[in-house]
Amino acid sequence: MSIDPTQESFADTSLDPPVRGFLHRPPSDASATVVLTHGAGGNAKSALLIALAENFAAHKFNVLRCDLPFRHTRPYGPPRPGDAARDREGLRNAVATARKLAPTRIFLGGQSYGGRQATMLCAETPDLADGLLLLSYPLHAPGKPDQPRIQHLHKLQLPCLFVHGTRDPFGSLEEMQSALKLIPSRTELLPVEGAGHDLGFKGKSKNEELPNKVTEAFHRFFETP
Repeated sequence: MSIDPTQESFADTSLDPPVRGFLHRPPSDASATVVLTHGAGGNAKSALLIALAENFAAHKFNVLRCDLPFRHTRPYGPPRPGDAARDREGLRNAVATARKLAPTRIFLGGQSYGGRQATMLCAETPDLADGLLLLSYPLHAPGKPDQPRIQHLHKLQLPCLFVHGTRDPFGSLEEMQSALKLIPSRTELLPVEGAGHDLGFKGKSKNEELPNKVTEAFHRFFETP
């Protein structure tokens, strides 16, 4: 497919935390909006988020890829233990901003830490979004499968599409499949063969086939009642 969306820097500083990132618009009217955010070590400029945003925009989605609040104050390094609640408020504000930009269905997505905060937020606020796109969900810290991050999953009431590498040290496919059984709403797990936590986007390496696979799975999953 020919990719010809527009992209622009975006900021809404009227909110606290503010929303900052990049807005991708499709060549024609958008059918839905996807809010995407990053992991603990990244930002909205990550190659994975850019590739997905461009592909979604080419398939008639608005995409807002945004930095989490902890990244507003520190350009490098992971979030601190006390940052999580404010990061969730930042995602709540990003969804509110996306609704103002376009009266479409809203989907919330994130990689690793960002995805986990999205699930925690939606467990608290079930009607915040129409669905979740979770990239490399960090089910547990590497080497610590006995400490799974699953306490809130039973509260998720919206459809959830998980994209997960078969070599992800933050959770095996078997562990992910077991965790998804805790979620009462509809779920799907899209495995990425041979990929680790970065889903094939590390340094200058790019999994060129992944964006299309994710977009196709997204259409199939969220368009199916």
